[in-house]
Amino acid sequence: MKYMLMMHTPSGGPYQIMNWPQKDFRAHIDFMIRFSKKLAESGELVAGEGLAGPDQARLVRAGKDGAPITDGVFPETKEFLAGYWIVDVESPERAYEIAAEASAAPGPGGAPLNMAIEVRQVMSPPPNEL
Repeated sequence: MKYMLMMHTPSGGPYQIMNWPQKDFRAHIDFMIRFSKKLAESGELVAGEGLAGPDQARLVRAGKDGAPITDGVFPETKEFLAGYWIVDVESPERAYEIAAEASAAPGPGGAPLNMAIEVRQVMSPPPNEL
């Protein structure tokens, strides 16, 4: 079963990590690199990426002529999606374990951030008869 683990930022703005002391910034990045490498080596990682801040986001809809209509930016957002992993695991409990490990990424002073990680199952495509 595939699950998407969505990492929401703690309060403090989209680029707060850039203001952390260099050693704390490095410890966080090293954790994320090790975490992703561990998931890849276990065969559970399907994909994962960090995302730009909401100040670069746009909502897009098709207009009547099919041309894109955009809305945004949204810099006032307090919490936003900062990154994600898609994992392929045997059970939802394993996805929760992985999410908890990501949640404990080190923050300033090395303390675990305990970030909110939303876990959602990736649905299978509909049957071919549809």
